[in-house]
Formats: sequence, C-alpha cells, structure tokens
Amino acid sequence: MDELIARLVANVGVEQDAAEKAVGIIFEFLLKEGPPDKVQALIDRLPGAAELMEAQEGVDASGGGMFALGGIMGAGTKMMAAGLSMDQVQGVARETLTYAREQAGEDAVGEIVAAIPGLSQFV
Repeated sequence: MDELIARLVANVGVEQDAAEKAVGIIFEFLLKEGPPDKVQALIDRLPGAAELMEAQEGVDASGGGMFALGGIMGAGTKMMAAGLSMDQVQGVARETLTYAREQAGEDAVGEIVAAIPGLSQFV
C-alpha cells in the first residue's frame, strides 16, 4: 500500500494521513457494497490492504449521527470529512482503482465496479 499512498500524495495532492484514511474508506465501501467474495479476493491480492484497513478500523470520519449516509455518497462524505475535496475524492477513487487493476487485473476490478450501482461514473 505504500506505493498507492505515495501515488495519491504525488498525483492527487492529498496528505499521507488523509490518503490512508481514504483508501481504508474505499476498501470498506467495496466490501460492504460489492460482492464480498470478489472484494476480499481483491484485497488479498493487494499487499498491505488488509493491514491498512485494520489500522483504519474504528476511525469514524463520517461525523456519525442519525443522518450518516451509506453507499457511495456515504463513502464520499467520509472522505470529505477526512479532509479531501470533492475533486480529491474522485482522484483518490480513480487512482485507487487504477492501482487495483494494475495489481489484480481488469477482470477482477471490473466485476466489482459493475456490481456496485453508480460506481462506474466515478472511475
């Protein structure tokens, strides 16, 4: 994950801490919204992904409350609460999925993106 985080800092312009939080939020979102077996297989193929998610566990950047959003909007809201702008949220999502494609292949990532309504418009 160090390579991905470095790419996010360099290419998207986010701070390292925010990049780590955002990637954790993205993987959490994929696990919750996508086909769990396919997402887990993807995470298993990305060195350091599981550890990054564990490190972010319990970190709630959403602000919580009864109006906490789920789905793709909830993930975006959590990333913005972690300090990212809307453009950075989109940049982080694109760069993260590009990295995942490079590491795990187009088919693995494409199946996950296709299974989550609305995700394809952001990547």
